[in-house]
Amino acid sequence: MNVNGFFWLHKRKKQQKLNACINIGFIKTLIIRSRITSYLVLSSPYNFCSMKQIFAIIACIYTMHVYAQQPSFITDSIDSYITQGMKDWNIPGLAIAVVKDGKVVMMKGYGVRNLETKEPVDENTLFMIASNSKLFTATALAQLEYDKKLSLDDKLTKYYPEFSAKQANSITIRNLMTHSSGMIDHYAYVDTRSIRHGVDSNVLQAVEKLDTSYFKPGESYRYSNTAYCLLSLIVAKAGGWPYVDFMQKNIFQPLGMSSSFIIDLNRPMPSVATGYEKTTTGFERSGPDESVFFTTQGDGGLYTSVNDYLKWWMALQNPGFIKNDWSNRARSPQHPIDLGRKLSYGFGWFVSTSGTNPAVYHSGSNGGFRAIVFSIPQEQYAVIIFSNRTGTDLENLVKEINKILSINNKSFIKLDSLISFRPAWPIFAPCKKTPLYLTSSGRSWNASVTELN
Repeated sequence: MNVNGFFWLHKRKKQQKLNACINIGFIKTLIIRSRITSYLVLSSPYNFCSMKQIFAIIACIYTMHVYAQQPSFITDSIDSYITQGMKDWNIPGLAIAVVKDGKVVMMKGYGVRNLETKEPVDENTLFMIASNSKLFTATALAQLEYDKKLSLDDKLTKYYPEFSAKQANSITIRNLMTHSSGMIDHYAYVDTRSIRHGVDSNVLQAVEKLDTSYFKPGESYRYSNTAYCLLSLIVAKAGGWPYVDFMQKNIFQPLGMSSSFIIDLNRPMPSVATGYEKTTTGFERSGPDESVFFTTQGDGGLYTSVNDYLKWWMALQNPGFIKNDWSNRARSPQHPIDLGRKLSYGFGWFVSTSGTNPAVYHSGSNGGFRAIVFSIPQEQYAVIIFSNRTGTDLENLVKEINKILSINNKSFIKLDSLISFRPAWPIFAPCKKTPLYLTSSGRSWNASVTELN
């Protein structure tokens, strides 16, 4: 056989192998249901394709099916509203992804990621998504539960023997995940004079000896960043990896979220959008360097793009994600918040059952960034918005997009009493050698503040 014949045969065999991969039943299911996730592919018993082939197949399906046949008037209406709104709302930059009936209606950026360099925002621009990070921490715990490395009903004493026995013997991982622990917030108990940046271990040190609580575990609800800082430390203990590495190895890399990362003071910071605070004279730069508590991890330390987050959302739409019905459990009521308004907390999501189908959502605000994700899983609908300015009312933007797309937004309850701190506490204490500044939450504290740190 000559050389050309050899390469032709080799190429044909490679094509046959790729065709075999494409014809596998689970790939057909992904196409039909528009549920695309590398988790299912990687865990499938039919996985005999190479990694490059797997992700090439996913990318091909993602492009051909998810983006297929979208009415232009939908994107034009949303685009016009946001373009005008960027001026009216004084937002430097914003990225958005909208999915309806499992198809991406739009995914694009607006404005700039940095006011000095004027670099434009696009779908790959990295934003801090603050408290939207909590679902990722909860998912890590679900993976460890599935691997039988922990139970959500484990008491804190199992992981923190140094913790106050009164608290550790009654608070469970489940209580921490659903904001029903009653644990005292750490902000008033951290000596901010002795540290430049607070990390999750500082949170543990601040509360481990406290023997008081807001209420008995499971009896009530109080939003708690403290709880999720402790949960990230549990992930590290049970998982055998530092929290940052566990997330990369077990969530970001398998899902192809190649740009996403958890903030880590000991590692170089990739190129990200710059966060801003609106002042009376313009914009003031904000971010991890400006405040002690903008660098904790488990409660709000994730940087990601709408493109990466969309891969995550698609994965959640798959019943087989993590294999223990996690997607449904996380997005189902786990602890009541307001029974009259049919509002509960799941695992990292607020869950509203007031509409025809349950809606889940979460907002986040931290270090000059504001983010919100709203989804109706049963309708394969999602709105994902990241911005680089605190104080932006993204909830109303979600409601307007819902109207344009004829979505029943009665299921979307604007949150009004979920702040877990008080204005006198040093959440926004300045870092050493940096100018004093407050975020909009600190400046405009009142009972109806909607932002979550």
